[in-house]
Amino acid sequence: MAEEDNKYLFLENDFRNSGVAQAEWGAKKMVWIPSEREAFEAASLKEEKGDEVLVELSNSQKKTVSKDDIQKMNPPKFSKVEDMAALTFLNEASVLHNLKERYFSSLIYTYSGLFCVVVNPYKMLPIYSEKIIEMYKGKKRHEVPPHIYSITDNAYRNMMQDREDQSILCTGESGAGKTENTKKVIQYLAVVASSHKGKKEANPQPAGSLAYGELEKQLLQANPILEAFGNAKTIKNDNSSRFGKFIKLNFDVTGFIVGANIDTYLLEKSRCIRQGNTERAFHIFYYMVAGAKDKIREELLLEDFSSYRFLVAGHVEIPGQEDDEMFLETLEAMEIMGFTEEERIGMMKVVSTVLQLGNVKFEKERNSEQATMPDNTAAQKVCHLQGINVTDFTRAILTPRIKVGREVVQKAQTKQQADFAIEALAKAMYERLFRWILARVNKTLDKSKRQSSSFLGILDIAGFEIFEDNSFEQLCINYTNERLQQLFNHTMFILEQEEYKREGIQWSFIDFGLDLQPCIELIERPNNPPGILALLDEECWFPKATDVSFVEKLLNTHTGHVKFSKPKQHKDKLMFSVLHYAGKVDYNAASWLTKNMDPLNDNVTTLLNNSSSNFIQDMWKDADRVVGLETITKMSESSAPTKSKKGMFRTVGQLYKESLGKLMTTLHNTQPNFVRCIIPNHEKRSGKMDANLVLEQLRCNGVLEGIRICRQGFPNRILFQEFRQRYEILAANAIPKGFMDGKQACSLMVKHLDLDTNLYRIGQSKMFFRTGVLAQLEEERDIKLTVVIIAFQAQARGFLARKAFNKRQQQLTAMKVIQRNCACYLKLKNWQWWRLFTKVKPLLQVTRQEEEMGQKDEELKTAKEVAAKTEAELKDISQKHTQLIEERVQLEAKLHAETEMYAEAEEMRVRLETKKQELEEVLHEMEARLEEEEDRSNALQQERKDMEQQLTLMEAHIAEEEDAKQKLQLEKVAVEGKVKKLEEDVLVMEDQNNKLQKERQLLEERMADMSSNLTEEEEKSKNLTKLKAKHESMISDLEVRMKKEEKGRQDMEKAKRKVEAELADLQEQHADLLAQLADLQAKLAAKEEELQATQGRLDEESNQRGAAVKRVRELEVMISELQEDLEAERAARAKVEAARRDLGEELNALRTELEDSLDTTAAQQELRAKREQEVALLKKAMEDEGRSHEAQVQDLRQKHSQAVEELNEQLEQAKRVRAGLEKAKQALEKESSDVGADLRSLASAKQDVEHKKKKLEGQLNELHSRFQDSERQRTELGEKVSKMTMELESMTSVLNEAEGKNIKLSKDVSTLSSQLQDAQELLSEETRQKLNVSGRLRQMEDDRNSLMEQLEEEMEAKQGVERQVSSLNMQVSDYKKKLDEMSGSVEMLEEGKKRLQRDLDAANSEYEEKASAYDKLDKSRSRMQQELEDVLMDLDSQRQLVSNLEKKQKKFDQMLAEERAVSSKCADERDRAEAEVREKETRVLALARALDESQDALEEAEKTMKTLKAEMEDLISSKDDVGKNVHDLEKAKRGLEAIVDEMRIQMEELEDELQVAEDAKLRLEVNTQALRAQHERELHARDEMGEEKRKQLLKQVRELESELEEERKQRGQASGSKKKLEGELKDMEDQLEATNRGRDEAIKQLRKIQGQVKDFQRDLEDSRAAHKEVQASSREAERKTKVLEADIVQLHEMLAAAERARKQAETERDELAEEMANNTSGKSMFSDEKRRLDAKISQLEEELEEEQANLEGVNDRLRKSQQLVEQLGAELTAERSASQSKEGSRQQLERQNRDLKAKLQEMEGQGRSKLKSSIAALEAKLREVEEQLETESRERQANGKNLRQKEKKLKDLSIQVEDERKQAQQYKDQAEKGNLRVKQLKHQLEEAEEEAQRMAAARRKLQRELEEASESNDAMSREITSLKSKLRRGSSGGGGGDSSFSSPSPRSSSVGGSSLRSLGLGGSISRRSTIKENSVELQEEEPRSPSPRGCSPPLENQEEDYPPDE
Repeated sequence: MAEEDNKYLFLENDFRNSGVAQAEWGAKKMVWIPSEREAFEAASLKEEKGDEVLVELSNSQKKTVSKDDIQKMNPPKFSKVEDMAALTFLNEASVLHNLKERYFSSLIYTYSGLFCVVVNPYKMLPIYSEKIIEMYKGKKRHEVPPHIYSITDNAYRNMMQDREDQSILCTGESGAGKTENTKKVIQYLAVVASSHKGKKEANPQPAGSLAYGELEKQLLQANPILEAFGNAKTIKNDNSSRFGKFIKLNFDVTGFIVGANIDTYLLEKSRCIRQGNTERAFHIFYYMVAGAKDKIREELLLEDFSSYRFLVAGHVEIPGQEDDEMFLETLEAMEIMGFTEEERIGMMKVVSTVLQLGNVKFEKERNSEQATMPDNTAAQKVCHLQGINVTDFTRAILTPRIKVGREVVQKAQTKQQADFAIEALAKAMYERLFRWILARVNKTLDKSKRQSSSFLGILDIAGFEIFEDNSFEQLCINYTNERLQQLFNHTMFILEQEEYKREGIQWSFIDFGLDLQPCIELIERPNNPPGILALLDEECWFPKATDVSFVEKLLNTHTGHVKFSKPKQHKDKLMFSVLHYAGKVDYNAASWLTKNMDPLNDNVTTLLNNSSSNFIQDMWKDADRVVGLETITKMSESSAPTKSKKGMFRTVGQLYKESLGKLMTTLHNTQPNFVRCIIPNHEKRSGKMDANLVLEQLRCNGVLEGIRICRQGFPNRILFQEFRQRYEILAANAIPKGFMDGKQACSLMVKHLDLDTNLYRIGQSKMFFRTGVLAQLEEERDIKLTVVIIAFQAQARGFLARKAFNKRQQQLTAMKVIQRNCACYLKLKNWQWWRLFTKVKPLLQVTRQEEEMGQKDEELKTAKEVAAKTEAELKDISQKHTQLIEERVQLEAKLHAETEMYAEAEEMRVRLETKKQELEEVLHEMEARLEEEEDRSNALQQERKDMEQQLTLMEAHIAEEEDAKQKLQLEKVAVEGKVKKLEEDVLVMEDQNNKLQKERQLLEERMADMSSNLTEEEEKSKNLTKLKAKHESMISDLEVRMKKEEKGRQDMEKAKRKVEAELADLQEQHADLLAQLADLQAKLAAKEEELQATQGRLDEESNQRGAAVKRVRELEVMISELQEDLEAERAARAKVEAARRDLGEELNALRTELEDSLDTTAAQQELRAKREQEVALLKKAMEDEGRSHEAQVQDLRQKHSQAVEELNEQLEQAKRVRAGLEKAKQALEKESSDVGADLRSLASAKQDVEHKKKKLEGQLNELHSRFQDSERQRTELGEKVSKMTMELESMTSVLNEAEGKNIKLSKDVSTLSSQLQDAQELLSEETRQKLNVSGRLRQMEDDRNSLMEQLEEEMEAKQGVERQVSSLNMQVSDYKKKLDEMSGSVEMLEEGKKRLQRDLDAANSEYEEKASAYDKLDKSRSRMQQELEDVLMDLDSQRQLVSNLEKKQKKFDQMLAEERAVSSKCADERDRAEAEVREKETRVLALARALDESQDALEEAEKTMKTLKAEMEDLISSKDDVGKNVHDLEKAKRGLEAIVDEMRIQMEELEDELQVAEDAKLRLEVNTQALRAQHERELHARDEMGEEKRKQLLKQVRELESELEEERKQRGQASGSKKKLEGELKDMEDQLEATNRGRDEAIKQLRKIQGQVKDFQRDLEDSRAAHKEVQASSREAERKTKVLEADIVQLHEMLAAAERARKQAETERDELAEEMANNTSGKSMFSDEKRRLDAKISQLEEELEEEQANLEGVNDRLRKSQQLVEQLGAELTAERSASQSKEGSRQQLERQNRDLKAKLQEMEGQGRSKLKSSIAALEAKLREVEEQLETESRERQANGKNLRQKEKKLKDLSIQVEDERKQAQQYKDQAEKGNLRVKQLKHQLEEAEEEAQRMAAARRKLQRELEEASESNDAMSREITSLKSKLRRGSSGGGGGDSSFSSPSPRSSSVGGSSLRSLGLGGSISRRSTIKENSVELQEEEPRSPSPRGCSPPLENQEEDYPPDE
């Protein structure tokens, strides 16, 4: 379906449905406030001030309004909603706004619960075509947009399924579109439920092409007849139905229409005698006067429009309608409906009689009131037309005979009585004619052949209206609408009850139909007390009853009724008020008694009943039932009311009440469907809506009443799935993970939301909510989304900030460590011990451990390299596997598309076969009908011959009788003497003569009838012969065409000449040529419509293209964002690379300095060699990693390029689809007859496009999912960021190329669309100018009409006053006679009368005051009741809000308690940590004290050693007992050394423990500080959040309290508003006086306008004279048309040749050039078409070149894929050994594939053969259209070419598919093996990682042990060296003392060493501790840095025990 049709039915996704609009609505708090001009206006709520609120309008203007006046606005989600019952706020403003928005979007149909509301668009919309009918067939209401077709189809389907009678009730004001929608219903049913065999065709023919007498055609043709006799032009509507009708369509069991019946109600018969100045009487008057020609005009005695008094304004024309053409159409419709010629003439005579009755004029005699008829010309015409006597008619009008008692007297009539009698006769005559036509139509439509099973009724009746002057007819209409509204209310809640039961909802049934029962009983109640109609009937029988007495009786009877009142502002005694459901209506009871009785002159009806015309007799056959003059006389003379006896007349009210009762009984037995038609403005302008007018109609139509009822239940419904999907965010933790039933999940959500159970119900399939609940949930959802998004943004920003901070902190610590290591190295560089360490280290066994560690590291590196290689291979294999899977999916999609094309071809063949069968059946039927008509014509000819023979015999007999008569006369003259004797004989002969004359007359009449029948039969036989000749010519022509198609172009030329000869022979048949001309025009119009449709489809495709471009732009935006992320990653990587380079340079510098400082020893060279090997291995690993990274990047590039190629292929597919659509468009332009088949092909093509579009979207979604997977891989594998960078760069380049191609294509499309837009702009500009001019003209006409209406109202008022004066004069004359008799008692009676009058006036005034006070109280009570209901509902909602807030407070308290518990836990942990710290500090202090004690003990030991040394020296000096003392000293020395060693070991252990404790203390302090800060931050954040939540809750509570206080103040405000209304009432009275003054001024202007009208009348007479001249010239033109018929035929031939040339131009440009060269005469007409087609052909050539280029690209990609396959085969040769087991399955699949291909080829061959055979058979049978064969042949050639091309492509693709399927199978097997291998490798990798972790743990353990051993070794070596040095020093000192002791002594050396050791101990300990601290920091902060080895002391030496020198 074209996009132009879509926009009139489907909603567009605009700004309001976006999240921006939702946010704006939530932020501004939008509401509705009252507006005088627009009824309601949108505003945003700014501030609340008690009972008033401050709002801001859209123009930034601020306004203060009352709280009661504002109405809530629905969220943007509900904008332009299709069913207004789904609105969450059901108020008047929302309903009006929704209707207005849809109307301005050209969406005229809207649902409102059970209603379908229709707004008159005042323009033709393309939503009633055959395509639309097909779209709505069999669809449910919610599956398609709102439409009258949807209502009709659902009613029809319900009737068929449930076997329940249906009804469609169309109501509305005049001009709202009731009749048009009724027509659309009948049109839809005539197509869907046609009983004709051709109904199965996709394109049903129009009504005019159906067979004669077919029921559907008659049903459609009944409408023009009823419109001609029942419709008229009014101010509001040019074709207004002035009657209500109920069309009842009967259906059989199979659903076919088998008959129909039409009932009518309340025909406005007074329109035939008087109308408004700008209005018309019924259409038939104007049709007949304008369209009747020559003979008929003379027979009907017709005159000009100005000659008829009943046509007040003369000939009022309707724009766009010709009355003479409509007359012919009406006669044609009558002929189709089976009206005979006599009946048609009789109907026209009655219409002419009504017009002539208006020309009958009466005058009053000079001396009396009696009326006379000075000129009886009009009366003679009336009597001639009606077949009655003029004298009798005149006597019956002027002096009718009345039976008084037993005597019959003649009563003279006054002029007023005579005029009234004539007008009543005209109205009654027209009404009886209308009833007769209705009965005749029903007789025709009542087909009794097939029994009906059920029916569908369509009610078209006037809606509820409130006028300024409401009379008896309006009471009947409003009474009907009360009953219909009661039916709606009852039906609505019955359906609600059924749905509630079906959904299992508890609901107490409320029958809202009872709300209307008091008003209905007030009107129709028969007694106790009697209603309005019953009182009216009663007054009709009372003597001397008047309208005033009727109103008084009403007031006395129904004073206390709630629905009845007396209007206070009206002083007229004839006024009373009734409170209907739509409002209060003031009725004027003037002339109600007369209207109810509808009296008629029974003398005239008797004459008409005895008319010489059978038609008139049939019309007036029940004339004895009318209200005659005798009845009126009896009423005026009787003293008591008489009861109606059987057979007496019945009043209009009784008849209408009875018919309405039958109608309501019928409707109650049906399932009703309600359609409410609304008129948007009174100016008949499209696109304009008067808000107040529409709101008033919504009230009157009951739409707002239905909404009021709807608010009592649960109007908002939403399915479980939709509810969970939209509002699950509000209850995120309520639903557990995993599957859960929708109902259970929704119940959990509702419990979590804490909704009041009174606000919702849970059904079986959906949730039910009261009004306003969904809006509240929408607001909460917006708030929740805002909180979530803000939290997400905060988390993201915090994460980025922390990451940057940690990075800076790590850089800072690394710089400090590097600086400290460098300083340490500079200090150690020249230290002798360091040199000693470097020299000794190679000699130690530690180098073996380093070699083993190096070997382990190398093994670990090799294992990692193997794992990386296997991982890379795994990724390559997985990528290739996914690529092959994608290729397989694409091939499967292509195969699926081919199968779909084959299925479509098969469906086309089946459709063609069915069409062929249907056409054969039609042909058989036509042949059978032709034979029947031939038999009938033969029989009629035989009867004609018999009648001619009888006629000749009768003529001979009559001649003989005349001869005998002459002889008798001669004998009478000759024999005068025998006269007396022969008188008896003469009398006898005269009697015989009279008898013979009567027989002769009878024979003449029979002969006339037979001749008329014979002429009719001759005409029928002529028509049949013409049809037969036409069919034979068509058959022979098509046979010639078939031969011409088979022989070729030469035979085609011969056949063309034959056809031209046949057409030349048929030129004499004028009627056939005219029919052919009309058909050709219709076809041309259809072609233009098809061209427009194709252009619309082209626009739709361009829009889709634009959407695709928009999608590409969005992807580009995403890519740009990814590029920005990529650039950020690149910058970070560049920074890291720069830092790495700097570190490498610093490392090289340090290495060079180290190499310079170290001695060139063998160990150093080996260490350097090892380091170089490690560096080489690292470089090699980095290179391997880079190569693998590049390979992965290359694979990702290939993958992405393949994905982009897939996108390009999809774009190319879209191009091919577009090219196919262009070809389909060209094929559509070629076709001339078979429109339906082409439309179906387009529909299928569109479905294919949508299917492919969905595929594209699915593939795009797959690409998005893959991209997201790659993103996840990127986050998981952060080390491989560069891979994604390369991939993104390739993606951007490819997408730029794709964007270039897209831009090129969009330019091509934009050129075509710009041309189309230029043409559309020109057309729209012209239409805009026309609309402006027509609007101005309508305004002028409306002004003139309003003034004329005012003049007419004044004239009518004047006439009414005159009539009242005349009646009062008559009463005065009667009273004069009585006054003569009662002169004595007059004065007393007058005084009593005055007193009574004064009392009555006082009582009336008191009553009026009380009634006004009661009305005010009633209004205030109803208003207060409504306000109370609203307040209660708002109070419930506020209570619900308070309960929700309390629950939220409880939740917050729970959260606060949880937070407090967490904080208490943190405090406990902090206390425990502090306790641990304190314990460790005490331990540290204890260790420090122990260390001090040990140091003190060491000092004491040294002191004792010193004393011992002194004693030893003393002993040495004393030289006593030397040997013994030396031995003792050595013992003491050994003991002291042992003590020193133990003390030193203890001191070292204590120092180590002290260092560990200090480190632990520092770590604990840092951790506790971090925990304390984090805890404080969390507490602070939670406190802030809690405080904010508490503030928000307090604010909401305060707002709710203020709202409750404002609700309490509403009562006080109501009293103020009451006073305000009283002031406004006084202002209105002042305005009324001002309007009266304006009325006086308008009367003055009216007099001026009357003069202008006279001038206009003169101009009109001149224009009529000119019109007559134009008619004469038109007659001459008609004579010339016969001369031009031959030229028309030639032009037709030229048109056909041009059509063929145009069609050939779209397929072959060379043939177009030849045809243009041959047809030079038609070249000017088709030059523009040629240029456009040349442009299209060039465009197609460019697209073909692009397709070839794309094909080459595909071949290149195929070659690349083959190369990739070869590479994969080379790489995976090792794993193909396992593929042999699955080779058998692959071969089996290949065999199946070959079998399927063979079957496919066989099926294609069969399909092609069947298609060709079916096409050949159809070419032999289809004889209706001449040009179809040519188009099919050309299409067949094109299809052959395309088929051959497709076969070639299919073969190539099949070969590719086979190869790629083999490869895919191989790849699948290899991928499976690869997956197994990958799993094994992953397992091995995990084991290797575990082993590596274990090795690393062992290594760390060994390193710790080595460090400890090296430290102890270092300490021991230093002590040993210090002791040695001390011993050396001691030995050298001892040697200087004495020569006897020159030999080295161990004791002396040891003592000296000990003394020296005590001196050097402190320095060694302090230096060692500083080196140890540096080494610890380096090991903790940079474990992998090579610098600590250079700056730390030798920690890796093993312990060596050096023996002391003795």
